[in-house]
Amino acid sequence: MELDGAKEAPREGSSLPGERSPSALEQNFSKILHRLIGQEARRSNSRDAALRDLGALLEATESNRLFEGCDESHRGIPEVLGQVAKALGKYADPPKEEEGGSNGHSEVAKKAAEVGLLFLKLLGKVEAAKNSLVCPAWETGLGHLAGPIYVFSITHSLEKPWTSPKSQEVAGEVLTLLLRVTECSSVAGFLRGEKEDEKGKFIVVMGLLKPHLNKETWKNNPAAKHVFSWTLKQVTRPWLNQHLERILPPSLLISDDYQTENKILGVHCLHHIVLNVPAADLLQFNRAQVIYHAIFNHLYMPEHNLIQAVLLCLLDLFPILEKAMHWKGDAARPTTHCDEVLQLILTHMEPEHRLLLRRTYARNLPAFVKRLGILTVRHLKRLERVIIGYLEIYDGPEEEARLKILETLKLLMQYTWPRISCRLVVLLKALLKLICDVARDPTLTPEPIKNTLLQEATDCLILLDHCSQGQVKDLLAKILLSCEDRTVVSCIRKVQQVSEGTSYDGT
Repeated sequence: MELDGAKEAPREGSSLPGERSPSALEQNFSKILHRLIGQEARRSNSRDAALRDLGALLEATESNRLFEGCDESHRGIPEVLGQVAKALGKYADPPKEEEGGSNGHSEVAKKAAEVGLLFLKLLGKVEAAKNSLVCPAWETGLGHLAGPIYVFSITHSLEKPWTSPKSQEVAGEVLTLLLRVTECSSVAGFLRGEKEDEKGKFIVVMGLLKPHLNKETWKNNPAAKHVFSWTLKQVTRPWLNQHLERILPPSLLISDDYQTENKILGVHCLHHIVLNVPAADLLQFNRAQVIYHAIFNHLYMPEHNLIQAVLLCLLDLFPILEKAMHWKGDAARPTTHCDEVLQLILTHMEPEHRLLLRRTYARNLPAFVKRLGILTVRHLKRLERVIIGYLEIYDGPEEEARLKILETLKLLMQYTWPRISCRLVVLLKALLKLICDVARDPTLTPEPIKNTLLQEATDCLILLDHCSQGQVKDLLAKILLSCEDRTVVSCIRKVQQVSEGTSYDGT
């Protein structure tokens, strides 16, 4: 392709009065655009040639000339450059998920590196025009380029199957230069705007992603969901709520997929929305209920990472849902969403034998007890069975499940102490059995973990003694007469010392 007119002034007299004739430079960019998106684009050699010609044209063009013809009625070269940027981003997009494969991904990484170098040249021209102070129209040009270049840089700077160290490095450089040219100190500032009267580019970016995030198309470009998720998490309150209608549908769509990876990604997006959108906005039009029902069903999936993401999201969603509930003091408190979720969790915990799921459930159980407080008495029988069952099973070197169950038991006794005395014998047996098991543990459990388990179990015994008005101390006195294990005896003596009012240092 000949770079005709790259350094020449636009021809005059070639158009009707009142009409603007495109310059030779604009025509050259239009030709390259046609070769990138037209019929010729199907041939790889044609696209490669178009990329080379674009690089040469940018090299040969003075920065100020890129923004000629930019006025209120015509966008000129900047508009064409914006379309070229979109075409370049599409050229470097990863293939559909079913078309994956390492060969396709390596080809995408190579294309991304080539496109990234072109974007660096283009942004360099914009920066030069900005610094020259003789071309005020550079801002209009940057407005057309910023969105497509941002989407490209995030697509290829994240560590994904379609990226390589080289493509990630180039994409990172593109993002850094974009932030410098737009005078933004961070990606968050770029998206939300760093000045009071500045809108930011979040709406522009979402407009570019929207065609790739509907039910029919969102699997065609596997990068779109990751760009959306990453971008969403950069915008926090108080800026996020104004975009709620744009971000909630894609988050629900991704969460509703059959693949666990997508479910988790969608739940993380919904969790960010819950944390950063005011409760009043989430309660409007029953949005909070929609989120709750969308992720509640995920609790039936036996995937520990998904369960963890869902439970964390629900724990932050409960306060919002309960704002819409009204309790009158003369009636029983209504059952809450937290009650519903805890009931399901306990149902799943009892027969669960997979260690990763057991740890996930146990890890989140204390938060549910704290959330319900004294209302945990509704679930006391089932909690008792779960606690006793989990204390009996060795949980590996870190003993995460048993430590969290002991934490749950301590909270349970603090909140529901009037109901604990009738469960004294059952809980005392379980705690003493745990202490004996840990004291004689032949496994490779580190000593600090064993000491922590013994300490937590001892604290539970002390609380149990308080809840039963000193009955534990009397029962333990009989054990001391026949017990020969020094570790067990040490734990029992600590309980007796505290019960008798002796200072207890917690060691």
